[in-house]
Formats: sequence, structure tokens, C-alpha cells
Amino acid sequence: MTNDRDDFVADGADPPADPRLAWLASRRSFLTLGGLAVSGAVLGVGASGCGTAQTGNKSSTEGKGRSGPAGETLFVAGFQWGPPKSFNPLAAQPDWPTAQGQSQLIYESLLRFNVLDGSLQPGLAKELQQPDDNTIRLPLQDGTKWSDGTDLTADDVVFTFELGKTASVNFATVWEYIDSVTAPDPRTVEFKLKAKPYNPGLVKNYLAQTLIVPKAVFSKVAPDKIPAETNLKPIGSGPFLLDKYDQTQVNLKRNDNYWGKNAFGTPPMTTINHPIFKSNQDGDLKLESGEIDASQQFTAQIWKMWESGKPVSTWMKKKPYHVPGNLPLLIFGLNKKGLNNVKVRQAIAYGINYPNIATTAMSDYSDPAQPSLIVPSGYEQKFFDAAAVQAEGWKYDKAKAIQILEQELQAKKGSDGIYVLPDGTKLGGWKLITPTGWTDWNTACEIVAKSAKEIGIGITTEFPQFPTMFSRLQNGNFDLAMYSYTGVNPASPWIRFRDAMDNRGVPAAGKTAFWNYNRFSNAEVPALLDAAAAAKSDAEAKTAYAQLDKIYRANVPVVPLMYRPLEFFEFNQNNWTNFPTEENPYAPPMWQGAGIQWLFKIKKVGT
Repeated sequence: MTNDRDDFVADGADPPADPRLAWLASRRSFLTLGGLAVSGAVLGVGASGCGTAQTGNKSSTEGKGRSGPAGETLFVAGFQWGPPKSFNPLAAQPDWPTAQGQSQLIYESLLRFNVLDGSLQPGLAKELQQPDDNTIRLPLQDGTKWSDGTDLTADDVVFTFELGKTASVNFATVWEYIDSVTAPDPRTVEFKLKAKPYNPGLVKNYLAQTLIVPKAVFSKVAPDKIPAETNLKPIGSGPFLLDKYDQTQVNLKRNDNYWGKNAFGTPPMTTINHPIFKSNQDGDLKLESGEIDASQQFTAQIWKMWESGKPVSTWMKKKPYHVPGNLPLLIFGLNKKGLNNVKVRQAIAYGINYPNIATTAMSDYSDPAQPSLIVPSGYEQKFFDAAAVQAEGWKYDKAKAIQILEQELQAKKGSDGIYVLPDGTKLGGWKLITPTGWTDWNTACEIVAKSAKEIGIGITTEFPQFPTMFSRLQNGNFDLAMYSYTGVNPASPWIRFRDAMDNRGVPAAGKTAFWNYNRFSNAEVPALLDAAAAAKSDAEAKTAYAQLDKIYRANVPVVPLMYRPLEFFEFNQNNWTNFPTEENPYAPPMWQGAGIQWLFKIKKVGT
């Protein structure tokens, strides 16, 4: 993709592991109406650092680590693909490392989500307390401070969440589910949940995702100007400070006065450097050579690196190598003639070569996708009903697809090899869109189109720039699209069922939607979603999810195409070792949330 700020990834690079981030940015940009136009320099507009970014030089002796300052630096890649413009976590598109879904190096959240078990671990808050069904109480950690030395108090937390009432920030919708956020004392925050709609899981997701900002800084900015502030001299609470940045790098230095030393420890590196590459290939080469220590970008066939003797690894050294965290989907345009027929959608679902997508598009980083909106492993596995999926769902079966077309639909092939329904509707001429440059997704779409052709359905691919594609998706102006709804988080799989099946709050086609892009509607869904959200036990929630998944399979509004991790977690142990793995699972394979634990526990080679 290009380096357009709306595109998120560079030319030749791939989609963010969780395109939910793109959704958040789009929603905030839409709500802001002013985009990222720079307002007054209330937050400071310090000059960027100068010089050329340098990755870690190759060590003279393999396995001995780098010498000098480079040896004390953790070099990372995969988050930043263009010159930094904003370090404001409340902006539409903040730069690394101040956006949601990135390591909490400068700004921190109250709690931290663990993708492996779904737990919420301490962040700025010591723990989550629930004295009753409608109250969430969070005592802050001892001694929390901002990087300027002032106290971080409950008042800062209340201020941050209150911004959701007045500013165009991505957590504004939390107020649809809470009545109040208060500070009973300077070290305690209390959230009162609404009785209706009641959704504690979604509120917990906001607690884990929302980065707390200093009231003393952001209260000086008018609420309608906050998303446009660039905040180039950020005052955060995290273990690192912004040192310098330019078009080639972002460089952080350790905050040796970090409040969290007693709670979390001291990171072993003095510096974290993110070189800004032009393509994935640049990052791949540097990871393989050990000039990049850890990466969050799609690297095809990464196992070839360790097979050639490089000290490279992922969470698992066997398929699928990464922990699944998201479901890129084939989204049907339900207002398109032919695609509005559930039997046609079923035929397409049976006709897709899922094993080929997993192997070819995803480099075996995915198992073949199954017909469920629930991720079948990790945190969501407890809700996954394998027997129902097998009994009610589909799998790659060309013969079954053709049987549906010819016997159930009575379709006949035209001279061009494309089936036509008895009413004259041609099952073809449809375009499948996904953003250009998202190479594994582009490959998956080509496989879908080829699979469709093999069963007599005409689909061609089109890969627009991200802003164009996403606008068409949100407005319902597409035949078929490949995109993701929300990945694994404290509110999943509820939020994914909401995204794919709930028509409440979704405008008609032609207007901007933030979920349910194809405007699917089913009368039973809202009550089942409400029951799942209010469930008091996993068993109760599973009952509701089973019914939702059954409705999903009966109607086929979308088709899972692959599993992707929330983030790619890849590392080279030439300079730093003790990264978490399946065999050494002291931290989850994440950058965001609870993944920050590994940053404190990796070790310099030779120490």
C-alpha cells in the first residue's frame, strides 16, 4: 500500500493484524469531521529528532549480541510505516507507540487483556472489583505518576472517560453502557453500569483499551480540538519517553523514574527504536539478520529463517505458529440480486478452498476456517461448539456446492460457464473488494474468485486504496468484500456477533455504518445478544452464543476465510533472549495489553 495516513501500511505491506484499528480510526475521523487538521500548539510541537535511523548492526560473532548502545537497544518493526505526525492517543490515527493495540510504552490503560485466557491483568489499576452487578471498582496502583513527576490520580481517569461525552474519541460509546464514572477517593475509580443495555463485558473491554491521559494537559484543549492535537511532547505514565523521531525512525528512551518499578520491574533495554521501512521485505531482511529484534508484521514462511539456522522464532514452531485472534470474513452484499439468496451464499461457502487459503495466503499461519463466528482456540474456545459446527456448517466441497446450485436452485449453466437461476438471475458479474497491498488478503480473494469459477459462479477481484474500499464497505456499496469485524477481546465473541448480525444502530445502505456492513437482519438476534451480554456464567453465555451461531449458519451473511493473530509476534534472539513461547508461556504473544510483560523480562544475550 501507499504511505497515505489512511492506509496504515506501506507499499507491499499487509493489513493490520486486527483491522478493528482501521475501523476505530475511520469512526473517529468521521465523528471529528475535521480529520487531523492541526490546531494550536497547546500540547507542544517540539521539533523532531534528526539523523538517519539505524537498525542494530549485525554482531561480529553470532549469538554474542551487539556491542555499544545498539546492544542496549530493542529494535522493533511492523507498527510505523510513515513519518510520525501525532503522538496523541485520542487522535484519529496516532503514531507508534501511542495508538490502541500497541505496546503501552508511553500511555497505559487501567487493565491489560491476555489473549490466551481472557484474563484482565493489572495496569494502572491493581485489580477489578465488582461489589455488585452494576458496579466496577478499580483501585489504582501505588504511586502512579506522570512522566513530569506529577501524581496520576483517579481524577485523571475520570477526566479521560468523561471526554467520551464531549470529544470525538473512540471510547465515546462506553457511555451507552455506563451511567457514571466517579472518584470516591484519589486512588479509586468507580464505574456504574446501566441496567439496560447491560453489558459488563463491553465495559471491561473499554477499561482494557482506553489509554489514560493527564487532565492537566488535555483539559487545556477544547473538546472539539482534542482529536486534532499532535501532542509531539507527550507526557505519559509508561516505562518509556519519546526521545526523537523523524521520517526514518521513532526512538524511545527508558523512563528511569517510572512509577511501576515495584509493580512490574525495570525494562532491561535503555532504548527502543522503531525504524520506518518502506516495505515488509525490508523488515523481513532485518529480522532475519538480527538487526531487528522483534517484529509485528506479516512475514511469509518465517520457519525458513530458523531452518537456515537463524535464532528466529514465533510463539509456536509448528503450525499455525501464531495464536488466532481474528476472523477475516467474506462479507456478502445482501442487497445484490443473487447474493440475496441464502442458497447461493451456501453454494459459495461450500465452494471456497479454505485449505488453500490457509496454506497459500496465510503461509500456514491459519488452520482452515470453520463455519462459526467464534474463534475455535484460545480464550473463545470455551464457547465453540465443534459438534454443531460440523453438523450445521459447511466445508470445502465442490460437489456439494454444485448440488445446491443444480438440484436445490435448479440453476443452469450459460454458454460462459456461469450458472443462471430459473428467474434469469446470473450468478456472476460480481466484484470482490479488499484494500490493495494487503497481500495475504489479496491472495485469499484471488483464491475465492478461482474457487467460485470452478463451481460456475462469476467473481472477479478489485483492490482499491483503503479509504475508497472502506467507504464503500461502510456505505453498503459492494457485491462482496473481505474484511474483519472485532477480534478477540474481553467483549468477544459477543462483539463479533454484534458486528456481523445486529441491525440496531445501523443506518440504511448509502449511509456510514460502523458494524454490520451488509445490513443483515434477523428478529431473534437482538434478544439473544442481550442475553449473552447479561449472562452471569460462561454456560449461560454459551447457550446464547450457540443459538446465535446456529442463526448465523442458517443465513450465511458472512463466511470466515482464515484466522489471523491479533498481532504477529516474531523475534530474533541474536541480541535479546527469553521471549515468551508456547514452551515458556510467562507472557502472552502480544504487544498490546498483557503482552507488555515480556518487555520487562527478556534478557540481554550473555547476561
